[in-house]
Amino acid sequence: MYTGIVLGTEHIQGVEEKEGYSTIYVTNTHGFLDDVTIGASVSVNGTCLTVTQILKEPNIVSFDISDLTKQVTTLGQLKANDIVNIERSFKVGMENGGHNLYGHVEGVATVKNAIRHGETLHLDLSIPAEKMKYFFLKGFIGLHGCSLTVNRVDKTQHEISVDLIPETLRLTNLRYVQQGDLLNYEIDQTTRTLVDTIEGIYANRDIAG
Repeated sequence: MYTGIVLGTEHIQGVEEKEGYSTIYVTNTHGFLDDVTIGASVSVNGTCLTVTQILKEPNIVSFDISDLTKQVTTLGQLKANDIVNIERSFKVGMENGGHNLYGHVEGVATVKNAIRHGETLHLDLSIPAEKMKYFFLKGFIGLHGCSLTVNRVDKTQHEISVDLIPETLRLTNLRYVQQGDLLNYEIDQTTRTLVDTIEGIYANRDIAG
């Protein structure tokens, strides 16, 4: 599990395409991955990935990405020198300053507008219509692994809005976001459970009635 509080960014050292999956090689310039082990889980751009190899020279860590994951997320578009957000899995006893995220990306959201106000950034995001039922005002979204508060919901236009503070922009790759970009998003699983349960109850009532 993750909190959506990204530690910082690293670079893609390289990408190796294989049958049914690809391997990405991520730098460890800032030491975020110093104590990882083979099999450990790390959030890369909001996607939970498993460490498959640790190379000390050069200081990089590799992760495998299945073709299915590449279809659902933006990870299939990664190339050498791209910047990615990194978060380590949550440890018992740590302070959770964000929200509960699992790294199970729902899909990609399209940036409709990226508006800068001084050192802050306002994003209007287009969400697939069938997923809008999971978003509400002052709820949250995981965006490229960042836990962000939803400040606007437009169910007619299938849009939500978020606002990023300077510290979030400093630590993450969202500072580079432009109109038209695609971002991995994760919904709140508690909200999903509630919405789907209520829908199921009403659907059963309609059948019984």
